[in-house]
Amino acid sequence: MMELVVATRNAGELKEIRRLLEGHGVSVLGLDRFPEAPEVEEDGDTFALNAAKKAETLAKVTGLPCLADDSGLTVTVLQGRPGVHSARFSGVDANDSSNNLKLLDQMALVPEDQRQAAFCCVMALCLLDQPTRLFEGRVEGLILSQEQGDGGFGYDPLFWVPDFDCTMAELPLDIKNRISHRGQALRQVVAFLSTFQR
Repeated sequence: MMELVVATRNAGELKEIRRLLEGHGVSVLGLDRFPEAPEVEEDGDTFALNAAKKAETLAKVTGLPCLADDSGLTVTVLQGRPGVHSARFSGVDANDSSNNLKLLDQMALVPEDQRQAAFCCVMALCLLDQPTRLFEGRVEGLILSQEQGDGGFGYDPLFWVPDFDCTMAELPLDIKNRISHRGQALRQVVAFLSTFQR
């Protein structure tokens, strides 16, 4: 069985990724197993640059294949913000609540027909002896004017998914994994790893 380090300390992300990789011959290790692992500064201006930097740095530190992602919310009317700054949108001590409040504040005067947004994810897979590979996922939606639903994390309660007539926070985890930006990218990772391990 292949051991794969997933470069996140976010319990919600780790749970989603572990669930999607179950049954594919991959043992998922979180960063909690590697106390010596550094915090990798996400200073790139794209999701791809940040994901690749994390995967490559942590693969070197742990000596194991590493999967890292950078993902976030891009809002059309905000010229793509918060984008790569999604996790720290409201400042250094940002949390889900403060980020959502800042987004609601910035969107307060935006009419309903101009609230388009997308969750974007780039996953980088570093297998040590091969070039880092990138996998991308994207889901389109709209930003609501108030939170709705208590599942998920991050901007999920504000992100309306028209195809399902609910927010990302109201979707059952199985459906969220199937349609989410992270789920899309991870399915491509799984397909690649299945071929690679044959």
